[in-house]
Amino acid sequence: MKTVDDYIAGAPKDKQLTLKKLRRTIKAAAPKASESVSYGIVGYKLERKPVAYFGYWKSHFSLYGIGNRVTKAHATELKGYLLSKGTIQFPADKPLPYRLVTKMVKARVAEIEKAG
Repeated sequence: MKTVDDYIAGAPKDKQLTLKKLRRTIKAAAPKASESVSYGIVGYKLERKPVAYFGYWKSHFSLYGIGNRVTKAHATELKGYLLSKGTIQFPADKPLPYRLVTKMVKARVAEIEKAG
């Protein structure tokens, strides 16, 4: 799997629309971030620092690498989602909270830019 297009095309048909929208959401929130496939998932980096990664699984979509500070700052909005170290799981049978993803990615970008 070399490109993000390949990753999405290789996903089950019922997950492709969500993955495409998640990709557009992250790219819109972090337009300067570079996009790649690494560790078998899609990743975005800004100034060599991870902004976010996403992947799909049988029963959920996962968002990784958003950072502890960002996750804690959005804890109230993330209630009801399964959180583990560095991972947010969104159930595949429910709509993804794209607005929340946008807010978190923008917060992560701001964090990276502030750090310089």
